[in-house]
Amino acid sequence: MNHRPFFLAALLALVLPACAPAEPPAYQHRFEHAERWSKEFDDPSRDAWQQPDRVIAAMQLQPGMTVADVGAGTGYFEPHLSRAVGDGGHVLALDVEPDMVRHLTERAAREKLANVVARQVTPDDPSLEPASVDRVLIVDTWHHVSGRAAYAARLRTALRPFGKLVIVDFRLDAHRGPPPAHRLAPEEVIRELQAGGLDAAVVDAGLPEQYVVVATAPVAR
Repeated sequence: MNHRPFFLAALLALVLPACAPAEPPAYQHRFEHAERWSKEFDDPSRDAWQQPDRVIAAMQLQPGMTVADVGAGTGYFEPHLSRAVGDGGHVLALDVEPDMVRHLTERAAREKLANVVARQVTPDDPSLEPASVDRVLIVDTWHHVSGRAAYAARLRTALRPFGKLVIVDFRLDAHRGPPPAHRLAPEEVIRELQAGGLDAAVVDAGLPEQYVVVATAPVAR
């Protein structure tokens, strides 16, 4: 009996995973002291380059939807999301920093965003129930996530049928954003999302400094 084909198959099974391209490392950075970061994140001049209305349009939100804002920070997008989903919708503002969650909670109360709830999550898990959200928004945060393919798989599980994950991050040649060595090309983001079981593509949202990647779960056939 010739065992050579079996031996070669076993060898390839061991070697090929090791040859698969590794994810670029996450950009490790703490965002403590929410009030200090709010001066930057909520600066009115941000609107000129962040173009929040165009991001909201790319999300294709409808009244009554549930949307999770992963890495919500000081809540820059929360008023926009709150208005888009309306009184019958829900906005989950998720962040790993406890002081950001405190700030988000206080901001929602102060600005009367009754449909916004802030939650603290861990860096490797958005803590979303299966099929619980219609949209997930991740702005300027994906490059901070470790184990992005596994994280994408968790987000895929959390999406309802026809749900969408929208990632907004800085272009490699942007004038602002993380250090160039820690930026991710949109092609890399798409590969990571595909590894997590999502279909993904770049969408032209017309942002001057950032790209937008929209991902969906494959339709069962």
